[in-house]
Amino acid sequence: MPNPQLQAIPQTPGLLRQIGFFSATALVISNMVGTGIFATTGFMAGDLGSAGLILACWTVGAFFAFAGALSYSELGINFPSSGGEYVYLTHAFGPEWGFMTGWVSFFAGFSAPIAAAALAFSDYLGHFYPSLKQTNASVVIGSGALSLHLGQGQMLASALIAAFTILNCFGLGKTANVQNVLTSTKVLVIAGFVLIGFVAGTGSWSHFSEHAVRTSTLSLPTQFFVSLIWVMVGYSGWNAATYIAEEVRRPERTLPAALAAGSAIVAVLYVGLNLLFIYSTPLESMKGVIAIGALSASNLFGSGVAGIFSALMALAIVSTVSAEVTIGPRVYYAMAKNKAFFKIAADVHPKFHTPVAAIVSQGLCAMAMTMTPFPQLMTYIGMSLTLFTVLSVAALFLFRRSRPGWQKLRAVDFAYPLIPVSYILVGVSMMIYGVINQPLASLTAFATVGAGALVYHFGVRPRRLS
Repeated sequence: MPNPQLQAIPQTPGLLRQIGFFSATALVISNMVGTGIFATTGFMAGDLGSAGLILACWTVGAFFAFAGALSYSELGINFPSSGGEYVYLTHAFGPEWGFMTGWVSFFAGFSAPIAAAALAFSDYLGHFYPSLKQTNASVVIGSGALSLHLGQGQMLASALIAAFTILNCFGLGKTANVQNVLTSTKVLVIAGFVLIGFVAGTGSWSHFSEHAVRTSTLSLPTQFFVSLIWVMVGYSGWNAATYIAEEVRRPERTLPAALAAGSAIVAVLYVGLNLLFIYSTPLESMKGVIAIGALSASNLFGSGVAGIFSALMALAIVSTVSAEVTIGPRVYYAMAKNKAFFKIAADVHPKFHTPVAAIVSQGLCAMAMTMTPFPQLMTYIGMSLTLFTVLSVAALFLFRRSRPGWQKLRAVDFAYPLIPVSYILVGVSMMIYGVINQPLASLTAFATVGAGALVYHFGVRPRRLS
């Protein structure tokens, strides 16, 4: 006869392993393809002034991201639980570093990128309704990097964030289905845009030999590394599948495959898009333009057809918002389970199996961040994310030496330690140049880290991970 006391013990709802290779790869692609590629090349045109340097920057970024993805693949198969950097740094350096990466992830890892992607979405729709462009905000408080902007574009961006926040509360399975459709649409739109643009568009190969008057006063080598920060924001998301490792089927096989496939696909799409941007538009004419895809489509096909591509690119950015809204709460959930975040973030809805409180709090923070100017958001994101991904890749050396039974990934073993070392060297160089030449946004990023350390010491005492 069953023991009635055992029957009376309630079962705590948990996360389900329901994500396969296709959905995991779709999340990687959707997290990567978004704000950066659709909104930064125009700024790079003014900063670098050379088509060759722009393409070189995106190519270096591709190798950098792929090196990171391979390193994270090895981390992921050894720690197949949700949380990403939080899990890796807690095991490597202790709970304080694990807490700080989760703390920074809330602000710079997910809330800020969600806000940036939603703002880019509004700017692309500004092709039809100019009032939606960020530059047309009706209320501006302050000036320069410290200003806050509020207008119809910011309100539309907030509405988009709210919609996907609500959708995510009702189950990852439903969200994954929507995500797969949006990601497939995104890839088809980009691939179609590149193919049709070169075959039928009105562009010129002479644009590749033309230069623009530089708007940056930094030397070219210095500016290259500063621009690389923005490029890496464009490539950020290659580690997305590690954040939902606890919900991935057969993570030891699915995680490496999804990270590698997603990163490779995005690298090809990015280089192709930048080639098309330059083919369509002289560098001098694209300087400072956020909606660079809309401008390129207009030059290639005329304003009428450009409207169609602007709408499709806005739809492509929607999948980025959806993916990032999905991924972030899994980090806070993993932290809260270890008493390293607000306890309510670990509560899982008994019916939908989603961390509702974590999802909603992230959505509210992202909506508030839509009032921040776009360039400052991008630098803040790049500096914050690079710091903790570099630390996570560095932890790989520690784990290989100190943990018995550590599973080595064959791809990382090739020419070891070339892959993780290259990632660390480029990342550290980017941060040094960022601090020197973009001090305000960089110091804001480090101030966020410092605030996390204070919260840890005075308010949080998480358990050590087993």
